[in-house]
Amino acid sequence: MDRRHFLSLSTFYTVVAATGTLAACHGGSDDSNSGSPVPAPPAGSFAFPQGVASGDPRDTSAVFWTRCTGTATNTTAAVSLRLDVSAQADFSNPVASVQLSALPDYDFTVRTKVTGLAAKTTYYYRFVAGSDVSPMGTTRTAAAASEANPQVRFAWFVCQNWNANHWQAMSLLATETDLDFVVHLGDYIYETAGTAQTVAVEPAHAAITLPDGLALPAGGTYANTVNDYRTLYRTYRGDTRLQAVHARFPVIAIWDDHEFSDDCWQDHQTYTNENKQQTERRRSANQAWAEYLPVDWGDVSFDLRNGNYDNIRIYRDFHFGSLMHLVMTDERLYRDDHVVSEAAVAQALGHDPVNGSDPQGARYFVPQAALQQFEALDTQRLGRVPSILGPTQTQWWKDTLKSSIATWKVWGNEVMMNRLWIDLSVIAPSNSGVFVIDCDSWDGYPSHKADLLSFVKTQAIANLVAITGDLHAFQAGVVRDDPNPSTGTPVLVDLMSAGISSTSFYGEAKGQTAGTPFASLVASPEAFDALLKLNNPDLKYADHDAQGYASATVTPGQFVAIFNKVKPLNADGSAPQAPLAKRTRLTVNAGAAGTSAVIVEDNV
Repeated sequence: MDRRHFLSLSTFYTVVAATGTLAACHGGSDDSNSGSPVPAPPAGSFAFPQGVASGDPRDTSAVFWTRCTGTATNTTAAVSLRLDVSAQADFSNPVASVQLSALPDYDFTVRTKVTGLAAKTTYYYRFVAGSDVSPMGTTRTAAAASEANPQVRFAWFVCQNWNANHWQAMSLLATETDLDFVVHLGDYIYETAGTAQTVAVEPAHAAITLPDGLALPAGGTYANTVNDYRTLYRTYRGDTRLQAVHARFPVIAIWDDHEFSDDCWQDHQTYTNENKQQTERRRSANQAWAEYLPVDWGDVSFDLRNGNYDNIRIYRDFHFGSLMHLVMTDERLYRDDHVVSEAAVAQALGHDPVNGSDPQGARYFVPQAALQQFEALDTQRLGRVPSILGPTQTQWWKDTLKSSIATWKVWGNEVMMNRLWIDLSVIAPSNSGVFVIDCDSWDGYPSHKADLLSFVKTQAIANLVAITGDLHAFQAGVVRDDPNPSTGTPVLVDLMSAGISSTSFYGEAKGQTAGTPFASLVASPEAFDALLKLNNPDLKYADHDAQGYASATVTPGQFVAIFNKVKPLNADGSAPQAPLAKRTRLTVNAGAAGTSAVIVEDNV
C-alpha cells in the first residue's frame, strides 16, 4: 500500500484480505499456535461498553470497529480479541477471523479493514474476547463502480448534543429498512460540559465531567486533552440508541466544529476575540476522532508522529455503482479565519478585542457591505480569496466532480450552502442594508462559494445535491452560481437536516434577540420561517424549529429525501416513546433546474 496513504502506526490499523479464516495481527496473539491451548478467561472478564461499528463501505471492503476493556482489577493491560466476519448470521462460514489487540495507547479501541469482500452484500460481524462476545453488527458493501445500480438508500444525521433534548431520533433511524449506509456530517460530540442549561435534557443523559477541562469564559469547561475528548466519545458512544445505529448500518463520517471547538478554523478556537491557537488541543481532538470513528485509514491518513495540527486527512469519496458518487469534504481543518475580524468588531464597539466575545457582527448578522470590504482585505493579505476548503482540497473537489460519471453527485457538506440573508431595515431603519445571517457557513466566504458554483456551471456538472447539517434546521433550497435569483443559474440543491438533539436555530435566534428590537422577528417559528423564505426566495422548504434526521432514496430519475422531524421532550422531561412528529418528502428530478428542482410534500 502506498505509504503516503497509510497510517504510520501499524498497531492502530490493520488491513486483511477476506480469504477464508485468517490469523492477522497487530500485536494480538493466537493461542492456537502457542503449542498448548490456553483456557479462555471466564465470561464477564471483558466488556464492549461502546458496542460495535462498521464504516467506509466500498464494493470490496469495509472497516470494523469496537472498544474492548477488561473488567478485572488490571484494566490497563492490552486485551486480545478476535473479529469474525461472515455472510451468515450464525457465522458458520466466516470470510475473515482476525486476531487483534486492544491497546491502552488508543483507549482500547481497534479498527480493521477487511478487503476482498463481495460487492452489494450484507455481512455480519462480531468481536470475541475470551468467553465474551460483543453484540452482532451488520454492514453492507457498495455496488461495484461499473454496475448500473437501480437504487441507493441512505440516511444522514448531525448535531447530537448530549446536553439538550433527547436522542429518540436515533431510535427512529435504527428502525429504517433497506438502508445501505448512514452519513454523519459532524458535531458527533460537543466539546463543552457544565455550561448553563438553557434547554431541558432527558434524564438518560447525566452531566459529563471533563478530567482536564479548561474554563469557558461564559461558564463551564471545554475539552483540552486527549483524555477529555476520549471521555466525551466514551460517554456519547455509551448511549444504546447510538450503538444501535452503528450496529445496524455502516457509517461514513466527517467532522464539523464541535469535534474540536465551536466555530473553529484550523487549530484556532473562537470562544474569545483572540481566536487563540491551540495546536496540541487540535491534535488531541484529531486523535480521539480517529480512535472512535470507523474510518478507512488506508484511504486517507493519520500520523500521530506529525506534530502539526493537520496530521490527519479525512476528505474522501465513495462510489455506489454508476448511480451515485458521494464526495465528503472537511470544512474546518483547512479553512481560513472568518472573513470579518471579531477583534475589529470589538474595537469598533469599544469592547475588549482579546478577552471579549463579539460573534455578532463578525460571524453572525454581518452587514453584507462589511463582509465585502473585509474579504477584499483578506484577499490582498492571502494572495487569494479566503476559503473554507483550502487550495488543495478545493482542487481535489473540482477534479473529483469533473471526472465523475455517476448519475447523481452527492456532496457531504457540513455547513449551509443555501443563501440566508435578511434585510433588517424593515424592522429597524437604522440597520440599513442586507445582513448575512451566518458567516460561519458558505455565505461567509462569498468569493470562494462563487468559485465552486461557477465551476459546477461551466463544467456542466449535472444532478449535484449537497446533504448538509450544522444549522439545526430542515432546509431545502436551490443554489445558484450568482445568489441573485434574477440573474443566477441554479447549479445544485442543498438539503439540510436538523440536528438529532441540538437546540434549534429558531430557539437560538429567539434567545439571542430577546429584549432587542428584533424580537418580533421570532414571534413564532412560522413567522420566522416565512420571513427567511421571503428574504431568500430560493428556499423551497424551511423548518427552523426542529430536531430529527434525513433519509434518501436515489434512483436514476429522482433523488427523494425524507425529513423526519421528532417531537420535543414530554411535559415531565422524559423522551417520547413514539418520537415521530411528521415526515416531509422532497423530490429532486434528474436534470431539473430552477423552481422545479425541489418538489415538497409535507406531512407524508
